[in-house]
Amino acid sequence: MEITSVNNEIVKNCVKLQQKKYRNLENKFLLEGYKAIKEAFDSGIILEKIFVDKNKINEYNFAKDILIETTEPVLKKLSTTDTAPEAVAIGVQRKYDISELKNFKKVVLLEDIKDLGNLGTILRSSVAFGAEAIVLYGESVDIYNPKCVRASVGNLWKIPVYHIKDFNEFKETFKDFKKIATLPRSNNLLKTFKIKLPAVIMFGSEANGLSDELINLSDDSVKIEMAKTVESLNLATSVSVILYELFGE
Repeated sequence: MEITSVNNEIVKNCVKLQQKKYRNLENKFLLEGYKAIKEAFDSGIILEKIFVDKNKINEYNFAKDILIETTEPVLKKLSTTDTAPEAVAIGVQRKYDISELKNFKKVVLLEDIKDLGNLGTILRSSVAFGAEAIVLYGESVDIYNPKCVRASVGNLWKIPVYHIKDFNEFKETFKDFKKIATLPRSNNLLKTFKIKLPAVIMFGSEANGLSDELINLSDDSVKIEMAKTVESLNLATSVSVILYELFGE
């Protein structure tokens, strides 16, 4: 199949997936570039279409039944980056059942996270340092936003991501877990902290930190010891350091 017009109806419908409301409505999302598309395919993500630059078509023979040969202007219209990628795919969002969380021992919770790049990086760190699941609590950004998908560099398919908005659901889900709050003023230093599993490590938003309701429910807390001249770390950096120490092999 070949599509060369940016005004093609299929293209226009796919472009809508740049917006969260259409991603939620269609239960689909956009992937850009060979690495993201190939890793999603290998991980069992359902891909409906792959728009590919005609000069790169042979590199995507692993999914030859859904390939659409196209041009740079079409790819640029589909993409959210300044430079057109060589391919853009339409994938089906993977959904998880919250009841599955009881099967894990190492869980990361992120409350009201707003930065897409941070979330993508945290996905990578979580996979790298042994976390088994991620929970987005409250009003967090969309993991299927194209920027987050790019920032995760293929790791979005390697760890389940769950959504919890209700405090009572949180309490019930993690009633048998040690709930560890990450706080800048904790009395427990990361280098000497001993974790008991199963545990959920809770991180607050970039701007506001953890809410009082999560802090009050926590069983313990921990902080990263660092130079007194530094007030705080980027959220993604903090998550990486703490997971390396507490969950890393």
